[in-house]
Amino acid sequence: MKKNIVFSQREFMVLAIPLIISGISTPILGAVDTAVIGRIPDPASIGGVAIGAVIFNTLYWLLGFLRVSTSGFTAQAEGANNQTEVLLSFLRPMVLAILFGLIFVLFQKPILAAAFLLLGGGEDVQSYAATYFSIRIWSAPFILASYVIIGWLIGLGKVKLALVTQVVMNVMNIVLDVLFVMGFGMGVEGVALATLIAEISGVSLGMLLIYSKDKEKFSKVDMITLLDAGSLVKMMKVNRDLFLRTVCLLVMTGIFTSMGASMGEVTLAANAILLQIQYIMAYFFSGFANASSILVGRAIGGEQYPLYRRAYLLSGQWGLLSAILLALLIFTFGETIVSFFAVNEEVRGMANSLLGWMLLFPLVGFWGLQLEGIFAGATEAKPVRDSIVLALIVFLAVLWFFVPVMQNHGLWLAFILFSFSRSFFLSVFIPRVGKGKF
Repeated sequence: MKKNIVFSQREFMVLAIPLIISGISTPILGAVDTAVIGRIPDPASIGGVAIGAVIFNTLYWLLGFLRVSTSGFTAQAEGANNQTEVLLSFLRPMVLAILFGLIFVLFQKPILAAAFLLLGGGEDVQSYAATYFSIRIWSAPFILASYVIIGWLIGLGKVKLALVTQVVMNVMNIVLDVLFVMGFGMGVEGVALATLIAEISGVSLGMLLIYSKDKEKFSKVDMITLLDAGSLVKMMKVNRDLFLRTVCLLVMTGIFTSMGASMGEVTLAANAILLQIQYIMAYFFSGFANASSILVGRAIGGEQYPLYRRAYLLSGQWGLLSAILLALLIFTFGETIVSFFAVNEEVRGMANSLLGWMLLFPLVGFWGLQLEGIFAGATEAKPVRDSIVLALIVFLAVLWFFVPVMQNHGLWLAFILFSFSRSFFLSVFIPRVGKGKF
């Protein structure tokens, strides 16, 4: 008879806090880019970096399943104490990561042309965005490899190693941003170069840490086992659904950014600032979601239903508390936070007028983000895909009816209702998570 594992609030937070720090360091990297460029009183430069960031978010989010599925499969293998499968859960997605990274580099020109066609923006904005993109694209194989590294370490519960890899990369980026832009006056080129150097350095460190600890184990994995058809098909099915989920998210983000750009450079810049704030909050929630993913994966791998239920409860409790605290933070210090991102008074004024929408986001969006962690740990991606498709339909309907009347506020209304719908529809699929797993 298997012994039930009890997981306390304290143990959950010991797992979640490093994941939160690791998670929010990612959007903070983009926020620092925006804030450093925001010291230059030119909305076009802010908009250019924002469009460049959207392009990279699009490319990398499309492959975001590399981290999510790696984490889920690894946690389940660890829960089942299958060390060979633990290693294969790292190697199989790593091959995909490097392959797609090289494809992005090789096809960078058509990717940039297609992005401008979809996202629009003025001539100056596109010029800045092209400069930013042409430098950062060379780190694509490294960034995608980092998704696998972080996902694997998270799945193993080695959250401190994941934190070290992420934080070293992002702290280096911040330091180099300030040095290149504010010290050397390099502008957009400095922001992109700082990010490129930081990304390559951080990922190289992560690979070194992993290989130095498990060198002998990796050498024992044979090609036949690595390319096992059944395991590959299972991985690709999960990745397919997560990929389609990401496509829906990116369609929403792309439409949002494009419509904001059509309303002028000031609106584009203001929306970019608020999206950076939203990203930070979303990644904050992802820390709890990732912690739940680890527990759910272990619970399924070890057939521990009480641990699964405990993970579900802890994720909801801490997610709700965080949502309330973040909403209060935006209500109290919203304008101060906005002032950190831009010196242009018109951009700041526009962003401040939209802060009410940011106050709503954590309250309506936290539950969907928490549930994605539960589904990821169970490697149940189909419900995640279906819920996002339904939320996207809601988003498009709200755009159609309200943007002509409310303009940019209609755009943000659609965004908030998308976030709410994501939480609502995913809740409907909750009974499917543990079905047939225990």
